[in-house]
Amino acid sequence: MTKRRIVLITGVSSGFGRALAQEALSQGDIVVGTVRTEQAKRRFESLSESAAHGYLLDVTDFAAIDRVVADVEARIGSIDVLVNNAGYGHEGIMEESPLSDMRQQFEVNVFGPVAMMKAVLPFMRQRRCGRILNITSMGGYITMPGIAYYCGSKFALEGISETVGKEVKAFGIHVTAVAPGSFRTDWAGRSMARTPRSIADYDEIFDPIRQAREAKSGQQLGDPEKAARAMLAIMAEDDPPTHLLLGSDALGLVRDKLSALEEEMSRWESVTLSTDG
Repeated sequence: MTKRRIVLITGVSSGFGRALAQEALSQGDIVVGTVRTEQAKRRFESLSESAAHGYLLDVTDFAAIDRVVADVEARIGSIDVLVNNAGYGHEGIMEESPLSDMRQQFEVNVFGPVAMMKAVLPFMRQRRCGRILNITSMGGYITMPGIAYYCGSKFALEGISETVGKEVKAFGIHVTAVAPGSFRTDWAGRSMARTPRSIADYDEIFDPIRQAREAKSGQQLGDPEKAARAMLAIMAEDDPPTHLLLGSDALGLVRDKLSALEEEMSRWESVTLSTDG
């Protein structure tokens, strides 16, 4: 009899986490989902009486992370896949946004996923197998005015994911950074923290971006259910990608970024090479 895969997903109340949990359950996986309220825990566990296990967890509570992972391993079974999905977006011009906003953004979007990886890796390393998916963003490759702290956190998680993947590959553990484009989730709605505007000089560059984002919210091209199926397919691969973009907008924008970077490197190549020797 084939063992049912155990998938631990952070942040299953909505968005990608919810869609991925539902799709994994429908495929026969056991899903352990983290939430932040008792009500959300009950809603999640109602998806499957036997296969949906909810845990109350704030991913910035690092001591609690270790306890939750140890409890899952002891009570439910070996964690086969960790999906670091919990996170949020911060919108605000950098000069206007206090450092406390940046600190909180990195606590949730970077330190939380790293703490989760540190908690599961001893178990995966001992078993010499495991999968880790870190949900980043096309904002881990491209940037736009008004989301400096968010992009910074996703750039960081992309780099950490790639590095950790190299560290653990010899142990049969694969790490994939999954970078979605614009999807129909709550990211640009209730899940986004916004710093109040205060400097009129930035109105011209930022106000149109904010208005376009608000108008597009809920109308994005990306389908979370299709993203969930793509992520489940990656989990099953013997040699999964280190980086995976999701969505045609992400593909187009990242290709444009790489092309512009190549052009800039070529333009300044003589200065680059002048520092050798």
